[in-house]
Amino acid sequence: MNASDRTPADLLRSALAADPARPMVTFYDDATGERVELSVATFANWVAKTANLLQGDLAAEPGDRLALLLPAHWQSAVWLLACSSVGVVADVQGDPAGADLVVTGPDTLDAARACRGERIALALRPLGSRFPQAPEGFADYAVEVPSQGDRFAPYAPVDPDAPALTVGGLGLTAAQLVARAREDAVELGLTPGSRLLTGRTYDSWDGLSAGLFAPLAAGGSVVLCRHLGQLDEDGLVKRVESERVTNTAV
Repeated sequence: MNASDRTPADLLRSALAADPARPMVTFYDDATGERVELSVATFANWVAKTANLLQGDLAAEPGDRLALLLPAHWQSAVWLLACSSVGVVADVQGDPAGADLVVTGPDTLDAARACRGERIALALRPLGSRFPQAPEGFADYAVEVPSQGDRFAPYAPVDPDAPALTVGGLGLTAAQLVARAREDAVELGLTPGSRLLTGRTYDSWDGLSAGLFAPLAAGGSVVLCRHLGQLDEDGLVKRVESERVTNTAV
């Protein structure tokens, strides 16, 4: 990847320039049997649309805090990169009452209602489908995002030294996040083209790093598995083989 990249959004731009067709995120939900694979180009398109929604319709500005109440999921990864693109601080599993806006899954709607700002809900259904009926007080992400633009340009340049992420009591600027992701990539043995399979959750830095940032920093890709504990040993061996996994972090 480009050594000058200082934000996660920079890393994604470099990945897009290098090889837009290669896999970026392959997502499994072993409770439902869902599998979704996104190339770098497709993932970047989702990020651009989400960033446009965030900056435009939701009027989010650099430095605003977004409580991200989502599990390990491909759409969670999209939101993390969209926040980075705008300069919004992603407060993973943070307190909605202290946030400027909240993004929630179906299991945390009640907690998310404490946010006095904009509220976005994700059904987390296969293929990014919408809720049968949008939860009261929330905009349905699957309804709002398709009409957004496919290219994104921030109103103001994102400051690499500004806060970018909070998770589990750890706060990181964008530049610190990128530096740690690169260090983690080395520790995990990742190189360009690596395929990392992980079942870690998105409520800690280790989970976020293995599940998105370290593979992105290394020029690799992630096989992100939710409810991996429901997969038996034989199934895991077959997945490692079928997905051409080179590294694991379970």
